[in-house]
Amino acid sequence: MNQHQDGGRPDTGLAEREQAILALERRGFPGPGAKERAIREELGLAPVRYYQLLNALLDDPRALAHDPVTVNRLRRVREARRAER
Repeated sequence: MNQHQDGGRPDTGLAEREQAILALERRGFPGPGAKERAIREELGLAPVRYYQLLNALLDDPRALAHDPVTVNRLRRVREARRAER
């Protein structure tokens, strides 16, 4: 199995931007606005587009293979929000 340079994660075929989105989701942010600022500054994406891409990633088996802890956590959050509606 191929290993990535970034912390020994397996090479799952995700694009750099997809990996960067998951990496950003692993981080904690101090307050409102900090995450949106990081999305714009680090990824060059509008937050709306970021969340569209993130939502698609949560259904991508490659993302699950790349970072199962983060993807499963975000899937649980998404399902809880859907159940509230």
